[in-house]
Amino acid sequence: MHGEQHYLVGLELAGRRVVVVGGGTVAQRRLPRLVASGALVEVVSPEVTPAVQGIVDAGGAVWHARPYAPGDLDGAWYVLACTSDPVVNARVTADATERRVFCVRADVAVKGTAVTPAVGEHDGLLLGVLAGGQHRRSAAVRDGVLAALRDGSLGDQHDQPAGVALVGGGPGDPDLITVRGRRLLARADVVVADRLAPQELLDELPPHVEVVDAAKIPYGRAASQDFINTTLVEHAKAGKFVVRLKGGDPYVFGRGFEELIACAEAGVPVTVVPGVTSAFGVPALADVPVTHRGVAHEVVVVSGHVAPDDERSLVDWGALARLRGTVVILMGVERAGAFASALLAGRPGDTPVSVVQEGSTRAQRVVRSTLDRLGADVVEHGIRPPAIIVVGPVAGLARELPFRS
Repeated sequence: MHGEQHYLVGLELAGRRVVVVGGGTVAQRRLPRLVASGALVEVVSPEVTPAVQGIVDAGGAVWHARPYAPGDLDGAWYVLACTSDPVVNARVTADATERRVFCVRADVAVKGTAVTPAVGEHDGLLLGVLAGGQHRRSAAVRDGVLAALRDGSLGDQHDQPAGVALVGGGPGDPDLITVRGRRLLARADVVVADRLAPQELLDELPPHVEVVDAAKIPYGRAASQDFINTTLVEHAKAGKFVVRLKGGDPYVFGRGFEELIACAEAGVPVTVVPGVTSAFGVPALADVPVTHRGVAHEVVVVSGHVAPDDERSLVDWGALARLRGTVVILMGVERAGAFASALLAGRPGDTPVSVVQEGSTRAQRVVRSTLDRLGADVVEHGIRPPAIIVVGPVAGLARELPFRS
C-alpha cells in the first residue's frame, strides 16, 4: 500500500459509462449502487450470477457475454476489475491506467488506482469509510456510525420532521421495528404508544419526550379512538413531531388509516412507516410458515373482534371454511371455540392449529392443537391475549422438524 492516505471523493456518474469486468458475486454487490447512481453500466463477463442477470433483465445494466477485450474501456469514466482471474484484473487495471481512468481492483485493492469505501446511507446522508485496505475495520466503523445516527445517540442537524408518523413497531420484540421507524422514534417530541407496541423502546427515549398512553386493553380500560385522534392532531398543530407507535403494522387491524384520515382532515402531514405484522411475523417465530410450497397457496388474515354470528361481522365464514389454505385469526382468543366451529363446517377436525401467545417476546408460548380441540385447548392452557391463531396444514409442519418443539 502507498504511504499516503487515499483521497475520498464522490463521483457524479449519472449518464456516464462505467465498465464492470466480471459477473460474479463481487460485481453483484457493486452493481446496485452503481445503477442507483444513474451510471450507464456495462458488464463484461462470459457468465454472470442470477442476481446480476436480474439487474440486466430489469434494464439496469448491459451485459456483454464474452471475455474482456482492451477496447472495452474506451469512453469509460470508471472501471471495476472484479473477475476471479488475477491476470485479467491486472490487465484491466493496466489498460485503465493507460487511459487515465480510475480503476478498482477487487482482488488486490492496493494495485488499483481507486478503492471502494464501506458505504452506508442514512436519511439523505451517504457515508463512506476507508481504512487503508482493512475492510473489516472500515465496515465496523461504518456500521457503528449508522447505528448511532439511527438510534439518535449521534446528533444529526437534518431538518426536524413535522406532523405525525404512524410507525409500525412490529410484533413486540424491540429489535423487529424497522430502521426507519426507530430513526423517527428517536426524533419524536411526543410518542402516542399502544399497549402492544415494543415497550422497551419507550425506556430509550430522552427525558423531554412526552409519552401518551393509548393502550386498548381487551375487555378492559381503553383509550377511545377519538381521544387518540385528537391527541395526534393537537400536538402536531402545536409544532411537535408526533410518533404514533403501534404494534405490528399500522394498517393491519391497527386503525392506522382512521388516524391518517383524522390528521389529513386537520391539515396535519403524515408519514406512514410499515411494520412487521404479527399475522405473519409471530407464526414464523413459532416455526409456522403461513405459506409453503405444495401446502398452502393462500393466506387469509381475519379479525376476531366479533363472533362469526355477530351481525357486525364482515367475514364470510362459510367461504373461509371451504378454503384449503391458511387462516390467521387476530384478536380471536375469547371466541376461539366459535371460530373453530365455523371453520369445521368445511374443514376436517384434525386440521392443524397453532396458537402463539405474546409472540416474539420472552413470554412467548406456543400451543399445538387441532381444529376440533382448539376451544378446549385455549381454555386448558390458559391462553390470553395477545395471541395469534393459525389454522391450516402449515400449522402442523413444525412437527416434521428435528430438534424443534
